[in-house]
Amino acid sequence: MEKKKGRRLKWSAHIWHRTRHTVEIVGCYILPYITYISKMHNFSYCFCVWPSSSYTYRVYLGKHSLDTANESGSIAISPSVIVVHPNWDSYNIRNDIALIKLSSPVQNTNAISPACLPTSGETLPNGAPCYVTGWGRLWTGGPIADIMQQALLPVVDYSTCSRSDWWGNLVTTNMICAGGDGVVSSCNGDSGGPLNCQNPDGSWDVHGIVSFGSSAGCNYYKKPSVFTKVSAYTSWINNVMTSY
Repeated sequence: MEKKKGRRLKWSAHIWHRTRHTVEIVGCYILPYITYISKMHNFSYCFCVWPSSSYTYRVYLGKHSLDTANESGSIAISPSVIVVHPNWDSYNIRNDIALIKLSSPVQNTNAISPACLPTSGETLPNGAPCYVTGWGRLWTGGPIADIMQQALLPVVDYSTCSRSDWWGNLVTTNMICAGGDGVVSSCNGDSGGPLNCQNPDGSWDVHGIVSFGSSAGCNYYKKPSVFTKVSAYTSWINNVMTSY
């Protein structure tokens, strides 16, 4: 898989979590108090996927290099509440989305700011150029990245991605497929990270959350990376953010 070192994205974050025997890292990204308003001075939510109560969590904001201790501009915060979608289905990978409320509000800085989200129900066209970012494995079975990586993944529309020789009925209209060229993809450790898509005016929206890929390998042909479609969960997001 080809990935390139990415520039620091101020809305990207990563979750460090541990059990008794293991430590893992997955991605997330941060939200303002009020969805769709990005120029906020304080925020305290981030997206993630498949959290478990058996883990101990820390959310790191403003990171670019995982190996750099006390990296300039970065902070670590504990969650106060983790809200998993009530219809999350771990077996069929449905409704793979959760919100983390941080234990304290965070200020906008040169290294940290919230993401902008698409409008409710918005669907990207086939071939739309989007970028996945994260600190996942550099290739199948390879090492975890130290520096945040990025990869260009053109969107694959639902009519194509749901064909039997692609993902078939494993994907739904509440998901986004991107990539599938057999060369570039997300990989293990990228889960929860953002699918970043640029608008005509140059601004960026986060349309997806890395959910799953092929068990045959991170960059398997006709098995694009699959993302939770953020615009399909607008009502749930708003309900959670006004309830906690």
